[in-house]
Amino acid sequence: MIRKNINRYVSRHIFFIYLLFLVTGSVFFFRFDYLIKAEPESEIVVIKDSVKIFIDSAKTHKMFFEAVGKFESGCDYKKVNRFGYLGKYQFNIKTVRGLGIDCSAQEFIDQPLLQEYTMEKYLLYNKKQLQDYIGKYQFKTYRGIYLTESGILAAAHLGGAGSVKKFFKGGEIFKDGNGVPITKYMTKFSGYNLKY
Repeated sequence: MIRKNINRYVSRHIFFIYLLFLVTGSVFFFRFDYLIKAEPESEIVVIKDSVKIFIDSAKTHKMFFEAVGKFESGCDYKKVNRFGYLGKYQFNIKTVRGLGIDCSAQEFIDQPLLQEYTMEKYLLYNKKQLQDYIGKYQFKTYRGIYLTESGILAAAHLGGAGSVKKFFKGGEIFKDGNGVPITKYMTKFSGYNLKY
């Protein structure tokens, strides 16, 4: 008799515990399902305006030289244009000699390595001449043109450092004998990752 009462008591409590488990489990399940399906609360993220710097690391120093050479002459070391400009980068022989390179026009166009050396030397010369302007204007938009070091130096290759200074000082836009403005070089050759 006692054993039956105990069994009945235990059975009731097991049933009660099982029922409690079902109820609480169902509540938890529905609440958890709601949390999963519920839309997350809106989060407002304020992003301050920042200066966008467009320098493409894939556009290397060498690629800059090739791009300028292709535009100037189709990368033809032997080319002489109607104004007498020479080689791949279309140098004036006076500019070459002004850099301390003593050679004739023929010697210049016959030596591709000399032309590459001259381009490097001229780029460094222009960078030295324009260092203050590069520091002040690169990564900024000036007169509607987004400026980078490579674009500024390309413009100096076309018209000389003096013409670039005049552009920054008073907005004067130099054009070469073919009517190409330095501003075209500023945009066309912008964003190259130069090695110095």
